[in-house]
Amino acid sequence: MDSGGALIRVKRSNNCLLCAAWLTVLLASSAAGQPPGGGRGGRGGAPPNPRAGAAFDITGYWVSVVTEDWRYRMVTPPKGAFGGVPLNAEGRRVANAWDPARDETAGQQCKSYGAAAVMRVPERLHIAWENDSTLRIETDAGTQTRLFHFGAAQAPAGDPSWQGYSRAEWEYAAPGRGQSRGGNLKVVTTRLLPGYLRKNGVPYSANAVVTEYYDRIPAPNGDQWLVVSTEVNDPQYLTMPFITSTHFKKLADAAGWDPQPCSAR
Repeated sequence: MDSGGALIRVKRSNNCLLCAAWLTVLLASSAAGQPPGGGRGGRGGAPPNPRAGAAFDITGYWVSVVTEDWRYRMVTPPKGAFGGVPLNAEGRRVANAWDPARDETAGQQCKSYGAAAVMRVPERLHIAWENDSTLRIETDAGTQTRLFHFGAAQAPAGDPSWQGYSRAEWEYAAPGRGQSRGGNLKVVTTRLLPGYLRKNGVPYSANAVVTEYYDRIPAPNGDQWLVVSTEVNDPQYLTMPFITSTHFKKLADAAGWDPQPCSAR
């Protein structure tokens, strides 16, 4: 799929107010002869390793820019506020039984910081290569660490965790004339502990599968944006995939980086 694929995913997000802005950015980038992210096209020659063959540079510090779903992300919604999430009857029952005090007593304060939800938390990210085939994402909200493993066929044996096991691959776009090869990062995460899609107890189960697409989009003013399109599939609690699009802006340095522990409230 070409850059339109990224735009389609953005349009499908809940209450996304930036869709028109992303269209403007994509068109401006195309007009400037810069290959926008989001390609789902064919692959060229095999790179020496995932780090050297990255479709774009994702490393550095990024900050959330929250312009949609504000009432679900910037503050803890009240119990029963799960609008926009396609919960089935069992999912609604579990959400309506949310009790943050019980989570605290059980040491489960990180239930809303698992891989299915952590990118929606207002936060800063620090992204770096752990090695040539493993990408590391650290969040200052909840002090979580995600590891994206390239070239892994399946998750090795082990206990589930908040961040699960993430298999990653670069998807390369066919370059246009005079353009360098671009593309996007695809990540599929499994082996999760049960957690919350929102801080007010909207659940996902241990069987959830999280598929993400990371696109880096240059703005005409020189700003760099990271768009994370996420699809959570969970037949136990959802009637259909839960799809969101989350936006981060590139920062010049680590200023403002402020690691904080998980909070249940």
